[in-house]
Amino acid sequence: MKIAIAAPTEIPARRANTFQVMKMAQALADTGNIVRLAAPIAFQGQAVSWEALARHYGLRSVFPVDWLKAEPRLRRYDYGWRAVRWARSWGADLFYTRLPQAAALASFWGMPTIFEVHDLVQGTVGPWLLRRFLQGKGARRLVVITRALAEDLAEVLGVPLPGSSYQADLGMTLIAPDGVDLFRYHNLPDPQTARAGLQPELPERFTVGYTGHLYTGRGAEMLLELARRLTEITFLLVGGEPTRVSSLSEQVRAAGLTNVILTGFVLNADLPRYQAACDVLLMPYQTRVAASSGGDISRYLSPMKLFEYMACGRAILSSDLPVLREVLNPDNAVLLPPDDIDTWAVEITALAADLRRRLRLGAQAKRDVAAYTWEARAEKILEGI
Repeated sequence: MKIAIAAPTEIPARRANTFQVMKMAQALADTGNIVRLAAPIAFQGQAVSWEALARHYGLRSVFPVDWLKAEPRLRRYDYGWRAVRWARSWGADLFYTRLPQAAALASFWGMPTIFEVHDLVQGTVGPWLLRRFLQGKGARRLVVITRALAEDLAEVLGVPLPGSSYQADLGMTLIAPDGVDLFRYHNLPDPQTARAGLQPELPERFTVGYTGHLYTGRGAEMLLELARRLTEITFLLVGGEPTRVSSLSEQVRAAGLTNVILTGFVLNADLPRYQAACDVLLMPYQTRVAASSGGDISRYLSPMKLFEYMACGRAILSSDLPVLREVLNPDNAVLLPPDDIDTWAVEITALAADLRRRLRLGAQAKRDVAAYTWEARAEKILEGI
């Protein structure tokens, strides 16, 4: 099948949506389809080499990328129109996008279209575009990342509700959590070996880690407080925008913390080595979680780091948010109250003293994540199309 994918924002970038789109493009190509990706580029911008994209996003498979002009003041409407025309001119059998403007137009023109949604559409235009997609002759599937989102879309906008389980969802609406590239997590070294292999080499002591953005609600302040209490443990924080990393670095210096390491942004291709260097991996989400846009996404989270952590085979400590229980449970993670720092400190200390428990939790997580590969996700989304 010839699949045209329209990325919603510029690439390369550090926004999670760009990583998700690139991983899905690779998975669709790896499952035997002919894939082309379109990405917006400002009128004064320049295209980026494939080598740079592959390194940035940790890609193995090669697929063509076409750069389509986008005038910032037109808020992606011009780019959405160009993307649909581009897909039609290429002779695509299927149009796949997270951009509502493009999904609505493609469906209206009768092009077979899959529209992926990661948040509840709001305002006046967002719901209108979603309805135009659903009512168009080209609508084939609406993909949502969590059951919580599917239920809210059904309640608020009357979107068809999928079946009772991920495996049974074969109608218009499909629940498909994010995924992981398991190939990149094969044969990872043990934490001690991984720490020795990083540059600069990490201290050889028990290490807990966090990878990803450091936006409000991701628990960065909690991590620093935990580091203040647990001085014999290394806290490795990987990722974050420069301004946020700089702010946290200043807080670390002011508090005199010597057990906190902030790396800043790490290329996706290198990320598994940093995760492998940790004995325990943390997801201290708060009850409100900011996205890159600033909106609260706590109700619909399907973080890619969750599946990466599981694939890494390390014990996971996670905030006990309802949406995360769609994947996590007490057998594959330790689920804790988001704002109870005393409990987090106790559990980290307990895990540091209990290797067998860490290994048991990590092994179960690794078994469970086998159902959440990007390739399995791609095959499920295309089933019946």
